[in-house]
Amino acid sequence: MDDTQPAGDKDGPDFDLMAVFPRLTQLGNVMNRSGLVERAMERVGLGLDRPAMSVLVTLKMSDRPLRVGEIAERMQVVGPHVTRQMNELERRGLARRATDPDDQRARLIELTPEGTAAAERYLRTILGWFTDVLAGWPARDRQDFGRLLGRFADDLTARLAAIDDESPSRP
Repeated sequence: MDDTQPAGDKDGPDFDLMAVFPRLTQLGNVMNRSGLVERAMERVGLGLDRPAMSVLVTLKMSDRPLRVGEIAERMQVVGPHVTRQMNELERRGLARRATDPDDQRARLIELTPEGTAAAERYLRTILGWFTDVLAGWPARDRQDFGRLLGRFADDLTARLAAIDDESPSRP
């Protein structure tokens, strides 16, 4: 589909992306402008910024130490961004560098017990809020929502990557 083609034309009248677009915008605004991440960090007593919290959560969700490049890839940022955050997390005792057993020259990043506890408190807070929102939904709707949201996020990520690959330079 051409990037300028009106949404909804591809699948006919049974689905109108123009009707969904305001909801996507609303969701983006709620997630960003509400300070959701900052509220959760404040509630659990973390004096970190959003990028540092993202590194902690990425490490927690991986359930294993990761190289800086792996963290950056999962966060969809560049390595130096993660290195800056890692320096702060290490200074605060929330993460540490360890030798990679598969390559003694490389370093892995792992959470300290304090970092693990902080990430768990943060995730419990955020997921608790989401659980409250979804509590009145039937089980099938919650399952469909999770499946379709994951599919949409993956497909949108792939489409945007393809657009980037097609473009000679990105603004």
